[in-house]
Amino acid sequence: MEFRTQGYNGYAVKYSPFFDSRLCVAASANYGIVGNGRVYVLQLTPQGIRAEKQFNTQDSVYDVAWSERNENQMVVASGDGSVKLFDLNVNDFPVKTWKEHNREVYAVHWNLVSKDTFASSSWDGTIKIWSPERDTSILTLPTHSCTYSTAWSPHSPSILSSVSSDSHCRIFDLRTPASSSNHLVALIPIHGPPPTLGGTPNPMQRNMPPAEALTHDWNKYRSTVLATAGVDTIIRSFDVRNPRGGPIAMLEGHKYAVRKIAWSPHLSDVLLSASYDMTCRVWSDGTNNTNTHPGIATGGGSQIGQMDRHTEFCTGVDWCLFGSEGWCASVAWDERLLVWDVRSQMGPQAHGQQ
Repeated sequence: MEFRTQGYNGYAVKYSPFFDSRLCVAASANYGIVGNGRVYVLQLTPQGIRAEKQFNTQDSVYDVAWSERNENQMVVASGDGSVKLFDLNVNDFPVKTWKEHNREVYAVHWNLVSKDTFASSSWDGTIKIWSPERDTSILTLPTHSCTYSTAWSPHSPSILSSVSSDSHCRIFDLRTPASSSNHLVALIPIHGPPPTLGGTPNPMQRNMPPAEALTHDWNKYRSTVLATAGVDTIIRSFDVRNPRGGPIAMLEGHKYAVRKIAWSPHLSDVLLSASYDMTCRVWSDGTNNTNTHPGIATGGGSQIGQMDRHTEFCTGVDWCLFGSEGWCASVAWDERLLVWDVRSQMGPQAHGQQ
């Protein structure tokens, strides 16, 4: 299934946590460099995908997150430094706007456990936590570098993470005293620490030049595992209990930067990625010993499928939470939303296209 975001280049797509037939797409004119943004709320019907609602913004929009407690609301990250809350029952304008960030807001994420707060991260080097009922932010967490992605843990209402241009993943625990650490409990060097003398090196830990980290996601089944990816094209998974122990898996295959990754809500070892090489790929991180997926073995995991229908940079991907496992949606700068079945791309036939 396909929908054209005519005149607007896709940046993010999210399935509704309430309905298997509702999607939201954040898109921007002129590839998000300059111009307006548009938020599409789409309905999957037997006759195809139709636009249920759309909201226009005066600046680019880069990310969207559905409310976890109100089926009609979503929050949007904007290029003018604002965060906007839209409601499907209100036409044209946001029901609330916050503007505390000093630069582009690149990510928003709703608290999956407590459901009463959401977070935003910005190029201004901060993460802010918000409540829909408050006019100002609840808390600001400094990262001191351009922060491309922030996410609440799906296992705890108090744990929040981010990845930034400084090649680090940060873990914050809001239950800890703020003090001088600002709730920071772990700092993971994505590309490895400086080499040290002695000791047995982790075979997964290659000391590589730092590169900007653009995306990350928490595993839905293993509470201490998350994955990161970015400019250097490699997807790495980490166990936050051992922040300097190096990655537990490295997944290689993309030719250009990885813009978005998402762990499966159905399978503990499977994740999906979207890349500037115009492909979306599905991977196993190798942790499921009963995994019988065929694929190309790489650094503790394997690529098990590839979708190459997009004709421009792939920027967003998300899994459907409902129904049989495997349905997902992707967006790209080719002004197209595609809804497809990951299972149809898995197996040896997918690798024959490479």
